[in-house]
Amino acid sequence: MLDTSVASLLRLAGQQKLLQALTIILGTFILEDAATVLAAMRAQTGGIPIWLALVALYIGIVLGDLGLYGLGRLSAMVPWARRWVPPHRIRSGQDWLGQRVFKVVLVSRFLPGMRLPTYTACGFLSCNLRQFVLAAIVATLAWTSLLFGVSLRIGQFLMDHFGAWRWAGAVGFAIGIVLIGRVAARLQGVKPMSGVER
Repeated sequence: MLDTSVASLLRLAGQQKLLQALTIILGTFILEDAATVLAAMRAQTGGIPIWLALVALYIGIVLGDLGLYGLGRLSAMVPWARRWVPPHRIRSGQDWLGQRVFKVVLVSRFLPGMRLPTYTACGFLSCNLRQFVLAAIVATLAWTSLLFGVSLRIGQFLMDHFGAWRWAGAVGFAIGIVLIGRVAARLQGVKPMSGVER
């Protein structure tokens, strides 16, 4: 599973800080919540400084968000993709989203399954990039810090009670977070479309 490969990469990175940070950034492109949980667990065991884990997570997640925005912008430049959305719908979407981009991006970070369609729509509709980036940074700081903090607490519990099996517990916790997000998305009627989406 992808969670275990991220955990394995973190262990292989050893004490090399740059390699650890790059591994975490890469992990956010695979499954960002799982990468957050596993980075926190690694920090809890002293394998990586907390500040480095958080900075790498913030960078990776915001880069991923910008990538989704960029995919939307690129698709808007493809003639056959633009034909899927009538011009009057594009204009009304730009008008509506243009006034609410900060709020919409902020809220979609906390709703499972909404990041991919929302962020690519922002790019497709040429939403204000500055507002998008600001909202993505604020939302990432809030969500990732919260999940990281919870994971640190659970990491301490796993270290205290699971000993050598703590990594199995960490992977189980990471898988649980991903599954909870997918179930919540299905209950909302949103079908997750890729591994990069929560």
